[in-house]
Amino acid sequence: MKKSILITGGLGFIGSHTAVELIQEGFEVVIVDNQVNSESFILERIEQITGYLPVYYCADVCDELAIEQIFNNHQIDAVIHFAALKAVGESVEKPLKYFKNNINSLLTILSVMEKFNCLSMVFSSSATVYGDADKFPIEETFLFKKSLSAYGSTKQFGEDILEKVSNSSAIKSIALRYFNPVGAHPSGLIGELPIGKPNNLMPYLTQFAANKLKNFTVYGNDYSTKDGTCLRDYIHVVDLAKAHVRSCIYLLENINVKTFDAINIGTGKANSVLELISKFEEVNRVKLNYKFGNRRLGDAESIYGSVDKANNILNWKAELTLHDMVQDAWNWQKNIS
Repeated sequence: MKKSILITGGLGFIGSHTAVELIQEGFEVVIVDNQVNSESFILERIEQITGYLPVYYCADVCDELAIEQIFNNHQIDAVIHFAALKAVGESVEKPLKYFKNNINSLLTILSVMEKFNCLSMVFSSSATVYGDADKFPIEETFLFKKSLSAYGSTKQFGEDILEKVSNSSAIKSIALRYFNPVGAHPSGLIGELPIGKPNNLMPYLTQFAANKLKNFTVYGNDYSTKDGTCLRDYIHVVDLAKAHVRSCIYLLENINVKTFDAINIGTGKANSVLELISKFEEVNRVKLNYKFGNRRLGDAESIYGSVDKANNILNWKAELTLHDMVQDAWNWQKNIS
């Protein structure tokens, strides 16, 4: 019998790609998404890519009755919890909005899982939990520093909640601390589609290149890095999606697995903002007339980490390159322009 995975936020950027990879690995997929930052047509695109239409519920994960109804309707074997507000800059300006949504959604889904004896969760965490680290590459054993944003705080709190719940119950969980997801599915059918003005670099860059935005500002060129711009570990979203599949398989196949674990997901290498822009221009033969602006609140100077644990425990390793990331992102943008 096929295992059934519930994906919260499954129409979003990472969620939709994870749905595709799960289906292609033979899982049944159930999606819940309130479409606050996603579009309904993505469901049809998932079917186009895979030949399989996932079950979909338009509901808020903070709505416990709605989530209970989904569990009543399906035998859910594991949950991948993406559903969260994720704009770092906005979270600095509106912290209460982020605390209320991101923490309540996690508490709700865990409560329902416990009630229905669903014992495996993969949690969408983030490298932002490390704060402004002063040693690289970042390892999972590093202590958290004070978060620079409310978004980062919700991921720190979320991991703490999961660890305590897992230590006191039968629920097993893995928090995937990933770095900077970019790119799109190579089919060009799904990709990052922020509603309103983008908060992340890649969709901002692609929309500017497609003449959908008038200005392109690089925030800060006075950091203590090789070219003055922030360093990030950019990871292709398809590689990231596959890491979620490997995590589900690991939890479902290993009955005696550690109750809670946190694992970095990235390439293990850092590129600067200017390097990403240069690669985009080179690969896609597009010239970007950007300008420099002041540093943005909540942005760490450098974020990249060790991925040895993912390689060893999950048997997972990033395979796609920066070339693939910028090529697929631009192909997606051209398809929706």
